[in-house]
Amino acid sequence: MAETSAQRKKIHPQKFAMWIAIGSIIMMFGGLTSGYIVRKSQGNWQQFDLPIEFYISTVAIVLSSFTLMLAVRSFKQRNMQLHRNMVTFTLILGLAFTFLQYFGFADLYNQLRWGNNVSFQYLIVIVLVHALHIIGGVVALFILFFRTFSRKTKMYSSTGLEIVGTYWHFVDILWIYLFLFFVMNR
Repeated sequence: MAETSAQRKKIHPQKFAMWIAIGSIIMMFGGLTSGYIVRKSQGNWQQFDLPIEFYISTVAIVLSSFTLMLAVRSFKQRNMQLHRNMVTFTLILGLAFTFLQYFGFADLYNQLRWGNNVSFQYLIVIVLVHALHIIGGVVALFILFFRTFSRKTKMYSSTGLEIVGTYWHFVDILWIYLFLFFVMNR
């Protein structure tokens, strides 16, 4: 009995790997945004306005985290219809977030342009790294969606769903951090 209790307290290896990856990503974005602040203080910095798409995309990703949380809860309660609905809504909101981010960063591109603009160069690095994480999250949401509706796949464990949820919630928190960072440091 004690062995079973100790086994339950251990973290799943894939969840542990996800947390290690999240820690690495946090350190990377901490370094990128710190470099941004240091370089901005040295001058030759072009100011920019935040596109409206960033405000709307923030609402979309927060809602998608909420629907994904409901998807996990409904899966654990074995309410599979609600689970499917929430996974579908999460994917739709995740795609909306992705497209809004694309259009928002395209607007920033038009504001700043290339040239000898240091602010644009820092911003483009942050944007490209951020985009890779969004793409990874959307791919995970697509896989979750197809697994949820697949007749071949019978999911009885919530581990994969929880890992996708952890990553997507992290993308949510990361975007909120970047959004607030841009609001305070444009």
